[in-house]
Amino acid sequence: MIALSLAEIAAVVGGQTYDIPDPAVQVTGPVVIDSRQVTDGSLFAAFVGERVDGHDFAQAVVDAGAVAVLASRPVGVPAIVVADVQTALGALARHVVERLGATLVALTGSAGKTSTKDLIAQVLRSKAPTVFTPGSFNNEIGLPLTALSATEETRFLVLEMGARGIGHIRYLTELTPPRIGLVLNVGTAHIGEFGGREQIAQAKGELVEGLPEDGAAILNADDPLVRAMSSRTKARVILFGESDEADVRAENVRLTESGQPSFSLRTPSGCSDVTMRLYGEHHVSNALAAAAVAHELGMSADEIAGALSEAGTLSRWRMEVTERPDGVTVVNDAYNANPESMRAALRALAAMGRGRRTWAVLGQMAELGDEALAEHDAVGRLAVRLNVSKLVAVGGREASWLQLGAYNEGSWGEESVHVSDAQAAVDLLRSELRPGDVVLVKASRSVGLERVALALLDSGVEGEVAAR
Repeated sequence: MIALSLAEIAAVVGGQTYDIPDPAVQVTGPVVIDSRQVTDGSLFAAFVGERVDGHDFAQAVVDAGAVAVLASRPVGVPAIVVADVQTALGALARHVVERLGATLVALTGSAGKTSTKDLIAQVLRSKAPTVFTPGSFNNEIGLPLTALSATEETRFLVLEMGARGIGHIRYLTELTPPRIGLVLNVGTAHIGEFGGREQIAQAKGELVEGLPEDGAAILNADDPLVRAMSSRTKARVILFGESDEADVRAENVRLTESGQPSFSLRTPSGCSDVTMRLYGEHHVSNALAAAAVAHELGMSADEIAGALSEAGTLSRWRMEVTERPDGVTVVNDAYNANPESMRAALRALAAMGRGRRTWAVLGQMAELGDEALAEHDAVGRLAVRLNVSKLVAVGGREASWLQLGAYNEGSWGEESVHVSDAQAAVDLLRSELRPGDVVLVKASRSVGLERVALALLDSGVEGEVAAR
């Protein structure tokens, strides 16, 4: 964080200082909410969780080097006490962003947010110092923490924004007002909470509503619900996609033999070829979104294409491709899943597995509400149409729907199997995998299916799947 005195911070957040001998002492380290991440000069924000109360760690964090605690009550060590720690954290983030003067880029969408954010960050940091959301730290706590990690040298701040209801993104844009807003797509992720795709579009579009007149709204030309958001912003609109009307578009899209996308990137400043290190055709759209942001910030087509061709995976368990010594390829995409990302992952598996046996180890897609049965059934059917060699559906009711969809699609469905849990999936795979096979592992985060991928990659693991 930029250096601020405790007195300055107290004034910004409207807090009272307690047990602070010298209010001029500065916070020079990060703002953290995990006591294990405290370093010299930190400010520790004490949240009260379901199982842990951060206030209980006050003495420990000060002993570890924290300058003070941002708390909701006095804790016997230097503290800034506020009525609500979350609100105070947001106010501090807003203050720091305004002081920095860095260009703030915000993005949202139903699928691909984290992968696209990682691409944007890698492209922009080839131009200037860039701070970006770690992993999926995209909510009302994670977003201000990311903003607060910026320093005086930061020129670009890339923030992923998630939403679970109307008004969530509007609140986030008020904490950290972006100049560039990017909307990727409107899909069915969390449709059970929103109630429909139109409601999801309403929520995602709050991002472009908050942009200034001299800002830029970057919208997916290939998604009608996103493209329609152009009427909801006063900012300049830039379209990306494969549509001929897109300002930033891909031409001659193809996949390499290993399933990596290659295409000609066309921007208003020129055209250049891209061959990505990532896997799956769905990354083309993500790359175009990143390219549109970079173009808006003054990068040439050649610079953008070069950075995209070098970009890798920054966030764990998202299409992580690892080849074992015996030639088995494990694709760990188990961080999360929704219908759109599940379909994209299956298509990537099919492309990677040309001439090889392919396994789709799939689990529940959560928060689909009344659409859950139809969506799981459709994913099972798609696995058949893509000629995936074997589907392993892991878990309870939703997994049975995956397996049933595959079975009902045709005789290939007999190659599908339903197992109870991750350990059963590991046991099955260990007994049946052959050198050269490709295994995709994917489910919603709550399923914890990454344990299957980790067990397959740990040749020394025998018996129970490790609890990780």
